[in-house]
Amino acid sequence: MNYIGTYDGTIFYNPTNKYCIISVKTKDQSVPPQARATRQYRDHLIRFVAVGYELPRTDAVQLELDGEWVNGKYGQQLQVEQWHEIVPRTADGVEGYLASGLIKGIGPKMAAEIVARFGVETLDILEKHPERLLEVKGITENKLEDIKVSYAESRMLQDLMTLLSPYKITPKTALRIYQHFGPDSVEVLQRNPFELCKISGFGFRRVDAIVQKNGNDLHDPMRVKGALICTLDEIRGKQGHLYLDSESLVNLGLKLLNEKIPLPGMRLHKQEVEDALQDMILNGDVVMSRNNIYLPRVFMLEDDAARQIATRLVAASTVEHIPLLLEQIKTEIGISLSGKQDKAVRVAFQNNISIITGSPGTGKTTVLKTILEVYRRLHPDGKIMLMAPTGRASRRMAESTGFEDAKTMHSGLGLGSEEDESGRKKEVAPLAADLVIVDEFSMVDMWLAKQFFTRLKDGCRVVLVGDADQLPSVGAGNVFRELINCGLVPVTVLNEIFRQAEDSLIAHNAKFINEGSTKLYYGPDFVFHSCDNQEETAEKIMEFYRNEITENGIEQVQILSPFRSAGAASAEQLNEAIRELVNPFSSTEEEIKLGPKNFRVGDRIMQTKNTEKVSNGDLGFIRYIKETEDGKRIGVDFGATRQLEYGVEDLVNLDLAYATTIHKAMGAECETVIMPLLKAHTVMLYRNLLYTAITRAKKRVVLVGQKAVLFMAIHRNEISKRNTSLGERICLYYRAFAKNAGVIIPAALEEKLKNAG
Repeated sequence: MNYIGTYDGTIFYNPTNKYCIISVKTKDQSVPPQARATRQYRDHLIRFVAVGYELPRTDAVQLELDGEWVNGKYGQQLQVEQWHEIVPRTADGVEGYLASGLIKGIGPKMAAEIVARFGVETLDILEKHPERLLEVKGITENKLEDIKVSYAESRMLQDLMTLLSPYKITPKTALRIYQHFGPDSVEVLQRNPFELCKISGFGFRRVDAIVQKNGNDLHDPMRVKGALICTLDEIRGKQGHLYLDSESLVNLGLKLLNEKIPLPGMRLHKQEVEDALQDMILNGDVVMSRNNIYLPRVFMLEDDAARQIATRLVAASTVEHIPLLLEQIKTEIGISLSGKQDKAVRVAFQNNISIITGSPGTGKTTVLKTILEVYRRLHPDGKIMLMAPTGRASRRMAESTGFEDAKTMHSGLGLGSEEDESGRKKEVAPLAADLVIVDEFSMVDMWLAKQFFTRLKDGCRVVLVGDADQLPSVGAGNVFRELINCGLVPVTVLNEIFRQAEDSLIAHNAKFINEGSTKLYYGPDFVFHSCDNQEETAEKIMEFYRNEITENGIEQVQILSPFRSAGAASAEQLNEAIRELVNPFSSTEEEIKLGPKNFRVGDRIMQTKNTEKVSNGDLGFIRYIKETEDGKRIGVDFGATRQLEYGVEDLVNLDLAYATTIHKAMGAECETVIMPLLKAHTVMLYRNLLYTAITRAKKRVVLVGQKAVLFMAIHRNEISKRNTSLGERICLYYRAFAKNAGVIIPAALEEKLKNAG
């Protein structure tokens, strides 16, 4: 649907992602009655709301808007898919457009100067000969560059939306494409639309379906290359692999290419795919290392991380002798360390990098507190930084160690998401910290590991802490396990359950599960309740949940489900059922909807995206919903001093959190964990997932379902082996760097490194 109108006012604008909601006025009588503003205006024009990305916010031009009507925050709105500015071809019209603020570097005075020089030809000059703007007094080379970039961005987004219109791509996605390919976006996609497959999350099937509608050749090498790129991206996102061997890649790519081709005679042959892969290797579209095929950006993540780690391991460590000070501190604080705990503290002061790993109850927190106290006394002016991958883990770290300034890794390193960072080339200053301790390091994927090791300054001492038996990171790679298994990083394994945990069935059963034993102990703090099906299990979980929150409070009880949405015992369906139980509907004023999401005052919620003030995975409550001049505002309480006010558009980053998936709970702890175990969940149930779930509980675990499924999960040890060469690559670089630095490598280690090479 196409409408021509004029900007009337801004309702909302997000400068970060350029999403905006504007009011538009028009004479067009085809605007649906339900979309029109009810207020009458003196100009008798129709007002309606338009939503989109980077919509022009000036009445100096007319807007041609193409989109669909959807129900939104302000009633029915025009969801804009494409837009164009209609600039009046008069001197006044062009001057008004230039002075509108749409083009950075041009204000009202400069606009008048430009139009006085070029008249109605100004826009042609901007488009085809921007260097002629230097003829205007006050425009320098630097200012011209700002004007060119701003104008090009504005025009490019419009041209890109026009090009992508057959793909039914939203303006938000178009913006992502522009950010990935830059000013060459249109040219790149005109040449080869399968280049879209290089953008994470942009599937081959979607692009291929549109391209084939235009009658393109099924055997086109561009199509084959697009399928191979997409295959590598999919296995990274879904299975955590950093690479595939060439044979597997060819077979999977061939399957993808032929899955929608019904006639055998039209299908592609393996040789075509092999030829395309060789061409991609020669052109640098993929990287081949020892017959393993990587996407270039993924290879660089692994390679850069390995180089940084190897460099740090080869560098001479400042060995600090702490036995006397350690004994003094133990006496003063009144703590007793086991032999393994004592070793972990000493190793931390003898090496540039060291690892401490162990299950709950084995004393990792005691070791960290001791390391911090020793370091403070040795280096009163030394800068310490404590970090963890999630907000909840960092706050728990702060509480357990007494070090209040623990941060998330994203905050401490000054990062956005991997998607935000891709394509950026910016120099970052090394962290100022002299000692860095990272907890829950098993949650760190390859992208975050690369950012971390790249930002450490020379001479910084690093201690990595985690439980290697938990689930691997959500993102690709298996960094913590690779660091442990490479044999070059000193590792202390804490495996003794201490007095404060020895009476806990959770700690003992976690150990048994980790060892593959089904001989578990049951009692008040480790309960199994048998149920035969999803509905019965969901009802029992709701009963347990109500009893537990009555006794311990809603903040200390968490339901963890292996499945997100399938079945009555999935996280999403349990959320809806439990919300009706503990926070039923009271009034429309205390409820708000955003698409399929529905929130109420009092709801338990989870943040799903990192921002400056709150982290992905943080839990909180909705405290109020109120109407203001700027629309509805929602009060969200994340505890402590983090009471935030959200707009409706921010609700897209919230989920209900009475129940959540086990992956989402990584790095968190609470008093009680309730978990369904059903035959319907078996595709997801493995030992490390079960182990991760029960070790989120501090005082009580309640398992509901079928005991045979519990035993099956204990016996299934690995979800899948993730393809990653980080440990091997660290060894290769260590050997090369050590020889260059004249470091003598012990014979046993030399043999290991030779095998790696």
